[in-house]
Amino acid sequence: MFKKILIALATTTLVASPIVTAQAQAAPYHSTHGKKEVSRTVVKQKDNGRTVVKKKQTTVRKATPTSRRWAKGQRFDRRYASNYRVVSNYRDYRLSAPPRGYQWVRSGNDAVLIAITSGLIGAVIGNAIR
Repeated sequence: MFKKILIALATTTLVASPIVTAQAQAAPYHSTHGKKEVSRTVVKQKDNGRTVVKKKQTTVRKATPTSRRWAKGQRFDRRYASNYRVVSNYRDYRLSAPPRGYQWVRSGNDAVLIAITSGLIGAVIGNAIR
């Protein structure tokens, strides 16, 4: 008797589960991340004594950070570096010569020493390039 009840419960949950997941997936996802609606009121006095009130709504987006804070041991990805360039004239910026298999690159105003093959960061010197 106990087996029959368990089997009946298992089959009802299997039958009911696709319906529940289909309903949950049907709802659209509306993201408001990074967006903010600002409404402002403009009041104007006209010559004939009437007051005109206008409400305007504008959508303001937050600025995404353009630079990333790099740290030793992280994997360097040039997609996240702002103003990415390979620094070949490292002596002009008072940087030491890179060891074999490394190169200096620019990310914003920072000089980052990365391994060429693995992309791991060996050193970060902040505000080295101005």
